[in-house]
Amino acid sequence: MQVCFVFAQTGTGFSGKVVDSKTQKPLQNVVATIQNSNLTEITDAEGKFVFKSVPAGSQLLVVKSDGYKDQLLAIDVEQGKILDLGVVVLEEDVTEEQQLSLVTITDNDLGDDNSGSESTSGLLQASRDAFQQAAAFNWGLARFRIRGLDNENATTMINGVAMNKIYDGRPQWGNWGGLNDATRNQEFTMGSAPSDYTFGGILGTQEINTRASIYRPGSRVSFSGTNTNYSWRTMGTHASGMNKNGWAFVVSASRRWAQEGYFEGTDYSANSVFASVEKKINEKHSLNFTSIYAENSRGRNSPNTDEVNRIAGYRYNSYWGYQDGKKRNSRDRDVTEPILMLNHFWKVTNKTNITSGITHQFGKIGSSRIDNQGADNPDPTYYRNLPSYYTSLWNPDDYTDFQGDDPANIALAADAKFLNNRQLNWNEMYQANLSTADGHSAYILYEDRTDDKLWTANSVINSQLADNIVLNAGGTFKSLKSHNFANLLDLLGGQYYEDYDNFQVGNEQQSDLNNPNRKVGVGDTFAYNYNLMATTFEAFTQFKFTYKKVDFYLAQTYSKNQYQREGLYKNGLYPTNSFGKGDKISFENFGFKGGLTYKITGRHFLNFNGAYFTKAPTMRNVFPNARLNNNITLGIENENISSVDASYVIRTPKFKSRITAYMSSIKNATETSFFFGEGIFDDDNGDGGDAFVAETVTNIEKRNIGLELGMEYQLTSTIKLTANAAYGEYTYNNNPNVVLNNDNLASPTNTNPIIDFGQANLKGYRLSGGPQTAASFGIEYRDPKFWWIGANANYLANNYLDVSALLRTQNFFRNPLDNEGLPFPEATNERAKELLKQKEFNNFTLVNLTGGKSWKIKSSTFGFFASLNNVFDIQYKTGGFEQARNANFREVNQDVSSGTPAFAPKYFYGFGRSYFLNLYVNF
Repeated sequence: MQVCFVFAQTGTGFSGKVVDSKTQKPLQNVVATIQNSNLTEITDAEGKFVFKSVPAGSQLLVVKSDGYKDQLLAIDVEQGKILDLGVVVLEEDVTEEQQLSLVTITDNDLGDDNSGSESTSGLLQASRDAFQQAAAFNWGLARFRIRGLDNENATTMINGVAMNKIYDGRPQWGNWGGLNDATRNQEFTMGSAPSDYTFGGILGTQEINTRASIYRPGSRVSFSGTNTNYSWRTMGTHASGMNKNGWAFVVSASRRWAQEGYFEGTDYSANSVFASVEKKINEKHSLNFTSIYAENSRGRNSPNTDEVNRIAGYRYNSYWGYQDGKKRNSRDRDVTEPILMLNHFWKVTNKTNITSGITHQFGKIGSSRIDNQGADNPDPTYYRNLPSYYTSLWNPDDYTDFQGDDPANIALAADAKFLNNRQLNWNEMYQANLSTADGHSAYILYEDRTDDKLWTANSVINSQLADNIVLNAGGTFKSLKSHNFANLLDLLGGQYYEDYDNFQVGNEQQSDLNNPNRKVGVGDTFAYNYNLMATTFEAFTQFKFTYKKVDFYLAQTYSKNQYQREGLYKNGLYPTNSFGKGDKISFENFGFKGGLTYKITGRHFLNFNGAYFTKAPTMRNVFPNARLNNNITLGIENENISSVDASYVIRTPKFKSRITAYMSSIKNATETSFFFGEGIFDDDNGDGGDAFVAETVTNIEKRNIGLELGMEYQLTSTIKLTANAAYGEYTYNNNPNVVLNNDNLASPTNTNPIIDFGQANLKGYRLSGGPQTAASFGIEYRDPKFWWIGANANYLANNYLDVSALLRTQNFFRNPLDNEGLPFPEATNERAKELLKQKEFNNFTLVNLTGGKSWKIKSSTFGFFASLNNVFDIQYKTGGFEQARNANFREVNQDVSSGTPAFAPKYFYGFGRSYFLNLYVNF
């Protein structure tokens, strides 16, 4: 950078001109800010900016623009003089290319009830903080979560509208997937720090701005290849800029596809289109219309036990099989939810702006699977198909080893059988359907469907009340109608399917008593059919104060959520409380947060943030058995969430660092899950009460404490070093309550057949969801001739298995076959402690390489970016869960003691060695 000093003007301040490093052309709308002040200027069409009233002394100037690396310049301001900084050069921000390679979808984030979303790595794209970049690009491969928090604790917004789903509180990143160029204009706030657009959660807020006039004019085309979720990707974008008639538009489109992703049988197809058009009516008013259409379909991969992975490999996926020589996945997830958004931008005065909008989102999410009636389970990993089923058998009379044929010999035969028949047999299912006497299908393919219609109205005001006071305030209203049903996709060669519950008899097996004994075909709704309705309102105010030594803020929020279920079927198990509209349930909530920054010097700061608020439970947890009835979770309450953090920050032109200590607490949380359990309930049949159950765990308290460290040092003009670390302890902080719903016990006099199992001894257990310890060291070289290369090593540890709450209740010790409910005679606390010890995954180290180069040819820029992750092809588990099918001491003890448990935990794995290559041209 060339710096010269000119004393031609009166006053105290400085001026400069910002240009692009490659083209040397001036850059308009670049933001120049004096650090730790509210003094900000924007460059004009010639790239120039001027500060006229700046305190004399040493100052730090931050120059930043979307798509470029920030420049931090040290300036000595002299009294009565205007300094000319000359030319300030901005270099291309290579992390924008790196964002294309982010892994943002993991199967253990995708729920079977369409409740899942993608991992939090997408939330971090807007941040340039060294620690958060490490979390996104390096630790995200291992499903690392910042501060151990799920993304329902973050707020993702487009033009001020929160995109988190009302159903489960999480954003559906696939709704705008593949549109990286169109969603680059982002603002990010970490933790509970203040956002200009919303009160936010305790993980952070991301605001995506799609206003057409703020995009840098030009066109861009890119093509990518990878071996992760998809194989190929192509994308094109054009931004016009604002013309003299007051019009601006942006269009972008992409396609991603793969016949098979990294894991076996995981096909991928996604098409995305984006358009934004702005009309500047006058100097005060502008209208902007944004439309986003992103449809994607992907074949999912199965979680597997260690036994299955030993036999078939960690890339094995039980969900697919060959049909007519092609791989066909039975568990496809299809998402198509277009977004239409109209925004009005009103510049009331030079110090006050109001942004308002109306948004409509609609479409569908479908997750397919196989259903069967009167036929064997087709899943090749069904426990009776695996060797462990035989080697884990016990003599039911004395609970000793199996005394019949040698189970080891049977297991060897089962091992060979599984190796030879380890995929779904589509042909067998077709033959079974063609062989039925009356033409009914024994097997079908169906999808769990969710069709949402969501309307949102919002308005946000930003006003400079005084030189040192800023007001942010806003309100959002949402109205949702969510249609949920089972949709029949394929009869697999049969003529029809019978609409009844396999586990019931008589009227109780009818899905809809209003239309009994139905025969359904392709495209028909069956099994369950209901609407969920919700209306929500949220408002917030926030005041930010800026002074010479201290900045601080105060924010408040109020919200009201109202939910209701409407059954469209009269279910045979619940004839009196399944059809029609159920009771409405409302939740009112409030919250406060605040924080301050103490400026030790212009380069050293102390930062503190604190938040306390209540939050409505999600619809997913309010209606625990929504497919069958209108029941509401008994005693469900608002969550209580609190968070505090303290940071020491250093920002100099060469060295940047942040160390943060934090603690968060979530109380009164509720979680619902579904599984088939054995030996759970008392009954008269001697089978221990086997049943398909809905488990609801209430009054959960979670505590997350930890440290974050991020450091970045510009060793030379071309070499940069980074070091980042995270240490956390994320635990259950109490013993929550466990309730099970057993449909087998439903009757006209028992419309809410739940059994309270009391407290689960979870206090002190670690929360699952990713590594709780991480460290990274990186080095990057950037050549003046516009090529660069980087490497980093990452250590990840303290990742834990998701434990079953039911197994940790007193029911674990209770013998269901004993009339007096006495415990198992062989049960001891010492052995139970061994059986229930939480499994910790192995620690591992990942080495990643990145690099790229760009060329300027006439008015166009050509370039490429490449990354090689997990260079040494390390195999590692990203998550997993205990199976609760065996629900008592005797069954678990026998299973584990066999050495080959049939109901061992199931695991998800990360990618091995993977690559990403992107070629692009800007013109």
